[in-house]
Amino acid sequence: MYICRIILNIEVMNTVTAKIDVTKPSGRRIVRDLEKHSKVVSINYPLPDNISDSGYTLDESYKRGLNKLSEHYGVDFNKL
Repeated sequence: MYICRIILNIEVMNTVTAKIDVTKPSGRRIVRDLEKHSKVVSINYPLPDNISDSGYTLDESYKRGLNKLSEHYGVDFNKL
C-alpha cells in the first residue's frame, strides 16, 4: 500500500494533512486534482520503507557498477 501525504495551505497559514491511498484509482484521481493547485497545495511522496536515506555516494555507485560489469564480462573495467 502506498500512501501520499498532502499538505494544504489555506489563507491564514492553516494546514491540513491527509493520507491518500494512491494504489486505488479514486486516490490517484484525488492526487491529480490536487496537483493542479500548486500555489496552495504541496504534495510529499515519502520513500518506501525498504529504501533507506543513507544511500551511496556517486563515487561508491560508480565503483560498484564497474565491479559488477567486471564480474559479469570477465574484464577489469577499473583499468579501462
